[in-house]
Amino acid sequence: MDKKFCQNLKMIRKDCELTQKQVAQKLGVVESCYANWEQGRTEPNIEMLRNLCEIFQVTIDELINGE
Repeated sequence: MDKKFCQNLKMIRKDCELTQKQVAQKLGVVESCYANWEQGRTEPNIEMLRNLCEIFQVTIDELINGE
């Protein structure tokens, strides 16, 4: 997993003042699933990437590559 993506995901979530649990609930996944994405253990599929972008109001490019 791309370390930059993991860092961006965590940073954007914190900027939105959301907890991992809140994001997981919005996505309909368990908290550990989302936490694994931030920690680089697993990666979200394309559908989840789109959903993350909607939740955080960012583009996929911003989520993956940063601002």
